[in-house]
Amino acid sequence: MFDRIKNLKIVKTLKEQISPKLRWLNFTNGVIKKTSADYISMITGMEELKSSADERKLEAMVRQQLKEEFPNIENMKSYELLVDAVIHNYKKKQLQAMDEIK
Repeated sequence: MFDRIKNLKIVKTLKEQISPKLRWLNFTNGVIKKTSADYISMITGMEELKSSADERKLEAMVRQQLKEEFPNIENMKSYELLVDAVIHNYKKKQLQAMDEIK
């Protein structure tokens, strides 16, 4: 029965048209994303980029400052949003200052 299905014209045309797309999808799923930390460490030999390390330090400083100024704020629902907003504003001001220098 499967031999007869394999010989059908529609099955042959589908196989010819879909096969390259399936191979491409299979290839792209297996490729490491070039923005991932694994790819960067594989290429550079470094565990973490300096910019990523600086961003983590900035986030830690913001979290510490918020905890000092507002006790028990880390238990609030909007704590993560507040941290993100503060970091975003800091980066925005830093970019504006760099544009003014140029």
